[in-house]
Amino acid sequence: MNFRFKRSYSGPVQAVIFDWAGTVVDYGSLAPIDGFCMLFEQNSVPISHAEARVPMGTEKYEHICQLLAMPRIQQAWINVHGKAPEKADTDRLYKQFVPIQIEAINKRAELIPGAKETFDYLQLRNIRVGSNTGYSQAMIEGLIAKASAKGFSPESIVAATDVPRGRPYPHMTLKNLIELEVENLQACIKVDDTIPGIYEGLNAGLWTVGVSVSGNEAGIELFEWQTLSTDEQNAIRQKGEERLYQAGAHYVIDSVADLPDVIDDIERRLLAGEQP
Repeated sequence: MNFRFKRSYSGPVQAVIFDWAGTVVDYGSLAPIDGFCMLFEQNSVPISHAEARVPMGTEKYEHICQLLAMPRIQQAWINVHGKAPEKADTDRLYKQFVPIQIEAINKRAELIPGAKETFDYLQLRNIRVGSNTGYSQAMIEGLIAKASAKGFSPESIVAATDVPRGRPYPHMTLKNLIELEVENLQACIKVDDTIPGIYEGLNAGLWTVGVSVSGNEAGIELFEWQTLSTDEQNAIRQKGEERLYQAGAHYVIDSVADLPDVIDDIERRLLAGEQP
């Protein structure tokens, strides 16, 4: 049997894989921050929003592990609990965290402005839509239902607990693409507001689009963003863009509302023989 392999795909974009918090819902990606800060507060070791954001994008058990490994937090834990945190502590914290996080997610389940319009655009173009998240399946059940009711309903939804390894490994994105029956990886895009999410897309061989304003990099609610001066907005935008481009993102946009123009440019580059 003879097979022909086309080295350079030149057709249209076939699929887009979205992150959830900070990308299509929860402007500012605040639900995870609310959850982690409450968890550590309840365990008498308060953490700052900046500390809680450092491991953002990772699976939530791993997120707790990374927080406990931070020197300041670890020392604070020792001061309060009399010993360094152990696996049993992490297991207990994660079990305690799940209901806290579910409540926080449900409070911040609003679609980011432009998310529905972008989803509608992809549907009109027959571009398949998947999503993945550092949340567990149990955490996002309510979020999926609320997002669907508001017009965002991806065909494939993968949680970090559905695969052997979460971000920055490519497992979730690859599972999405298998479920979507995509034919060409170079015709697919990963959209994410976190650096681990950009690494995930790159490791899967996709075009990657970072989100600099609506998610983790800016880390503020929409109404706060709107009260800032143009100079203040530009400073925040530039900082996020630099970090996401340094992580390897092919494009960086303010929010998912800006994605259609990126898709047009990627299709131009594919037609010219470029690959991610």
